[in-house]
Amino acid sequence: MQQPTTRHLVSLSLAAPGLGLSVMLAASPAMGATYEVGPGKPYESLAAVAPRLAAGDVVEVDGDTTYPGDLTFKKSGTESAKITIRGVRVNGRRPLLSGGTNTVVFGGNHYILEGFEITGGARRCVFNRAHDITIRDVVVHDCPGHGILGADEGSGSLTLEYVEVYACGAGDTRHPVYIATDEQAHPGSVFRMQHCYVHDGNGGNNVKSRAERNEIYYNWIEGALYHEIELIGPDGQDEGLAREDSDVVGNVFRKTGKSFVARVGGDGTGQTFGRFRFVNNTFLLAPGSAAAIRMFDGIESVEMSNNVFYRAGGGGVDIYADRSASWVTGAALISGVNNWVPAGSSAIPAGWTGTLRGADPGFADVASLDLRPSADSPLVDAGSKATASPAGHPFPGPLAAPRFTPAREAGEPGTAQRRPAAGAIDIGAYELGGNSAAVTSAMRAAVSDGDTDGSDGDTDGSDGDTDGSDGDAAVSDGDTAVSDRDAAESDRDAAESDGDAAESDGDAAERGSIDPASCSVGGALAAGTTSGGGALAAAAALLGAALRRRARRTGA
Repeated sequence: MQQPTTRHLVSLSLAAPGLGLSVMLAASPAMGATYEVGPGKPYESLAAVAPRLAAGDVVEVDGDTTYPGDLTFKKSGTESAKITIRGVRVNGRRPLLSGGTNTVVFGGNHYILEGFEITGGARRCVFNRAHDITIRDVVVHDCPGHGILGADEGSGSLTLEYVEVYACGAGDTRHPVYIATDEQAHPGSVFRMQHCYVHDGNGGNNVKSRAERNEIYYNWIEGALYHEIELIGPDGQDEGLAREDSDVVGNVFRKTGKSFVARVGGDGTGQTFGRFRFVNNTFLLAPGSAAAIRMFDGIESVEMSNNVFYRAGGGGVDIYADRSASWVTGAALISGVNNWVPAGSSAIPAGWTGTLRGADPGFADVASLDLRPSADSPLVDAGSKATASPAGHPFPGPLAAPRFTPAREAGEPGTAQRRPAAGAIDIGAYELGGNSAAVTSAMRAAVSDGDTDGSDGDTDGSDGDTDGSDGDAAVSDGDTAVSDRDAAESDRDAAESDGDAAESDGDAAERGSIDPASCSVGGALAAGTTSGGGALAAAAALLGAALRRRARRTGA
């Protein structure tokens, strides 16, 4: 068998006096191997490569070829040397991973999966029970069970970016995207979903998460059987381990059926007692659909600012329903500023201020789903960057302001459209002068600054959602059996009608969690993207970027 190629590092040190930044590339005999997979390549299957992987390795898989599912990645990378499984387009087509019980399983930590099409997993197309997993530039579709599922046990932080998911899920217990984190094994884990397009679900909720923290940024989510997004507490874990919080910024949620757009708090099987923040989102409801946001089980607080709510065809909107909520403080804590609602709307929170009402939000062309504000829209310059949480209940580390806009497609990494900054911020997910989801990729300017960045039958507001646990019979891939919550249990919905979704550095910096002195090019080197002169260029680029940031801060 041909040996994989290796990439070596060079020794280099660059320092910026007074900046507190240094870049060190330590000498190493071999940071990682590169494996080539495909017809006529050293390896013809991913299954042959998976057991050989080690930290820093890169697997390049030829596209325009179908590879069998039931792939399990058990080996682990490290935080600074992740294992990258990369699809390489051939004839414009991605590699297709197809079939099996679970098409792809992550059992090892620190992986990047990018550039694939995944379909046909009988129970799950992607099954995660590992920590620090990034899925990027991937299309997941036609999965008769779950599209992407995170196990209750063993799952840690997960990032989805530039991912499209459609035609997945079934009934009320299988979901297109269903995430959990293990708060004992991986405390503080984050589910981040950005620049994704989730649509046309065959069952369940389009995005359902039990993660300890959710960061839902710049996505277009539409066409769920039940809720477009559901952010709830852990199932089968001690609810006192952590409070689950969710930051939901810059998304479009389009309801095509009769259910609620979102549910937060719990589903009868696990509750968050958490804090929720909805900022600069566009809610487009269907005629006759239930309230926009359903508050359920244990909740501490909800903040809603700069959102636009509109019902296709006109008419009022019920903003929220909390008949089934259990407020931590004993009373509803809902704050918000500068939201736009249609005239005739109801259930408008008493804690909102600066609310705008009208007959028409002035979208550019709602019929074609161009949801940008027109020049004379009441949304223009009508928002506020001061989006305070309820007094005494601040949201931890919020995204300061939306930096990008959502697209009605996943797009390629780096192509997310930046949100223009001119005047006061506009209400909703778009800014006047920016491009909309209705504009095609060819018409949108590719933006890259180094960031990697019908009826659903639910007419009564009850989703009969027996989905808190999918407790399928244990799944064995040679390791210990895993249960992933497919067993049905009632969440009380049927009995109770309320009457009624790789800017990582930039976003984290806005939340104050990035220390420039800690920046490194280790990730790029680990991924095998730099060597020799490339390493020097990467280090120089890092240093230059840091100097530019410093100049901007000091006004130099």
